[in-house]
Amino acid sequence: MFAVLKTGGKQYKVQAGDILRVEKLAADAGEKIQFNDVLMLGGDTPVVGAPLVDGAAVQAEVIDQVKGDKVIHFVKRRRKHSSKRTKGHRQKLTLVKITEILTSGADKTGIKVATGKGDAPAAAAAPAAKAAALAVAASDDDLTKITGVGPAAAKKLAEAGLTSFAQIAALSEDDIAGIDAVKVKPEWVEQAKELAKG
Repeated sequence: MFAVLKTGGKQYKVQAGDILRVEKLAADAGEKIQFNDVLMLGGDTPVVGAPLVDGAAVQAEVIDQVKGDKVIHFVKRRRKHSSKRTKGHRQKLTLVKITEILTSGADKTGIKVATGKGDAPAAAAAPAAKAAALAVAASDDDLTKITGVGPAAAKKLAEAGLTSFAQIAALSEDDIAGIDAVKVKPEWVEQAKELAKG
């Protein structure tokens, strides 16, 4: 039995016991990982996904984090310019050994899903930014109506938990001193009281 999986923008045809060099994954040596992007399962009854096969997965064990062969990029401009430039590059790769191909039940295994190194920080930062944007969008009050509060200050106020005129109007001097995200001015509190009345 074989499977065609996708990782790092490339597709690989694998069987149990195969050793692959794939784009760098966020995993340590000896760790078990699982590839959930399975495009096809082959064998006695082939299954082709549309685009992925539901419930299928390929489990693997990370052997090591390695670097690929050195690639040299050389540019030479002839005649009048006569300049040369040489750049070298070694791609970071992960060496994995395929242990098992699952045809179903991939979501119940509890094994870590294989993800690239570059995806982790962006994925962690995205929910916080989305939550702040949703808080600004979901609030009934447009805080930019307060003189001196622009979109950036409104976003910082939302991150501090202040999304309505009533919340800003209820701030005391101690509360204002406790907010580190943005410097709340006393005039903002007065204007928020007026705007909260409607």
